[in-house]
Amino acid sequence: MLLAIHISCVVITIVGFNLRVVWTFAQSRHLQRKWVKIVPHVVDTILLLSAIGLMLEIAQYPVVDDWLSAKVVGLVVYILLGIISLRGPSRSVRAIAWLGANIAFFYIVSVALTHEVDVGLLF
Repeated sequence: MLLAIHISCVVITIVGFNLRVVWTFAQSRHLQRKWVKIVPHVVDTILLLSAIGLMLEIAQYPVVDDWLSAKVVGLVVYILLGIISLRGPSRSVRAIAWLGANIAFFYIVSVALTHEVDVGLLF
């Protein structure tokens, strides 16, 4: 059940993120809707809590287990690039950050699916 919640939130998060970036580029009024400002925080909170629950359930932890460390590093990169893609100084910077955020997201997913990581990529 916890894994299903986590995966559902992952899908909702990436779809919502990409939709918000598209709306940002289009200067859409949808960005001003109350639910657009609230739902991402709720989904991301549930995603984080389910990740913590899964981590405790499988007794594997960042710093101890390389694949979870890689996911955390990837998450930080995804968040930073996501912020830039939504608030960056220019369209070109936002577009490059958007591409980078999606690459970071799919990196996180690939690590989650394989539980393997080249530790050299972390440092």
